[in-house]
Amino acid sequence: MDEEWARLDAAAGRSIGQGRYADAAALLRQVIARRPDHPDSWFNLGYVLRQTRAYPDALEAYAEALRRDVSAPEAVHVNRAAILSEYMERNDEAEAELRAAVAKNPKFLPAWLNLGGLMEDVGKADAAADAYRKALGVAPGNGRARARLAAIRVHKGDTGGAIRDLEQRLQIGADSQDDVAELLFGLGHALDAARRYPEAFAAITQANRINAAMRPAPRRYDRAAQERLVDDLIAAFPARPGGPLAVDGPEMLFICGMFRSGSTVIEQLLGRHPLVRIGGELELIPTMVLDRLTPYPAALQSLTDDDARALRDTYLHMVTTNFPGALYVTDKRPDNFLHIGLIKTLFPAARIVHTERAALDTILSLYFMNFAEAINYTDRLDDAVHYFAQYRRLMAHWQAIFGDDIQTIAYDRLVQAPATVIADAWAALGLPAADGDPNAERAAPVIRTPSNWNARSAIHGQSSGRWKNYAAELAPARAALEAMGGGY
Repeated sequence: MDEEWARLDAAAGRSIGQGRYADAAALLRQVIARRPDHPDSWFNLGYVLRQTRAYPDALEAYAEALRRDVSAPEAVHVNRAAILSEYMERNDEAEAELRAAVAKNPKFLPAWLNLGGLMEDVGKADAAADAYRKALGVAPGNGRARARLAAIRVHKGDTGGAIRDLEQRLQIGADSQDDVAELLFGLGHALDAARRYPEAFAAITQANRINAAMRPAPRRYDRAAQERLVDDLIAAFPARPGGPLAVDGPEMLFICGMFRSGSTVIEQLLGRHPLVRIGGELELIPTMVLDRLTPYPAALQSLTDDDARALRDTYLHMVTTNFPGALYVTDKRPDNFLHIGLIKTLFPAARIVHTERAALDTILSLYFMNFAEAINYTDRLDDAVHYFAQYRRLMAHWQAIFGDDIQTIAYDRLVQAPATVIADAWAALGLPAADGDPNAERAAPVIRTPSNWNARSAIHGQSSGRWKNYAAELAPARAALEAMGGGY
């Protein structure tokens, strides 16, 4: 064995384990230079390049792993599909990769699940349902496949069938506690659609208790830590940051607010302007904070103009790579409300769209959504109320220092008069007038949200005041909001 090759390969493995992906990439290139015929090295290079967001290079590394007869080609196809769909908006190619994966290994569950998710994203309900059925053929106790299939059945009007299937599976048993939680969330939504509200809330509560029990203590919601973060952000930006930076690239429309505040619907409507490209939930700002600005926001104190330009250029490079030629691009990452100060530092002229929804409707919708490990304040209603209070406190500060640079769109007003609200928003954002009704039917866009099928429905007011269906269950949350000054 080549001892130097083995040493470099081991060093690359350690770098991957420590999350030092740029170092791992450099080491793996040396590994490959010594043994270009080793497919696993190409696979690992694809993985670390994906982590550093070098997506075209990652695709090529994965392709080379396939050419070198990697031992699990189905996994390579799934990874390529994720890059193509989630970061490059090349959904037809992503579908082809996923179908290649299941052709090579029809029992590869991740490929069927991802194919179902992609078909939902592009609005192909029948194709999504077929993929989820194939997933259940591989793993009948898989909660995600059965819950998503139930959501499609509800969308198509078979709510009773969806409820019966989920209840039966819960009686038989699922593959894991994660799967039980998925089934219960799916059942809660189906029961809600059937207007069986007490039963729906009970199912959702049980699901959230499972998620809370599985969450490790260090990852649970920390109220004191959230309050400190908001305090630190307010202290870091006592006034509007100075020093305009020249921007060469598309105008960014940052859409942020609480999760479940209508941001998906609002982005889709803004995106009906002919000059606007829909970017979806870009991870660029949170990743920038995690990779280059920790501890946050203390690290901002030492941020130089050159540092800010480098961060801005990195962001714009990713956007222009994925949306070449675009004049305006949306970045709909709701929790970017935490980073409005940073955004306005990098993009002083940035347009911020703040999505706002009635507090109890927002909190209820959060509670009903299975965020699993991604979000830790939705397992308990009182934690969700606390987080909402901190969001409201921070947004009041941003609005005080940035004024009209933040355009608030109220979801409850939007659903009553979408054409008027969005036309006003276009004007406030500096977009030229455009023809057409924002609520008119159009070709199905890509929509990545757990409430996919609701977001594709015609705009209506049924979600406004939804909390009243659960008035008894939400009484403690309502009392807590009233104590904070109302606005529920």
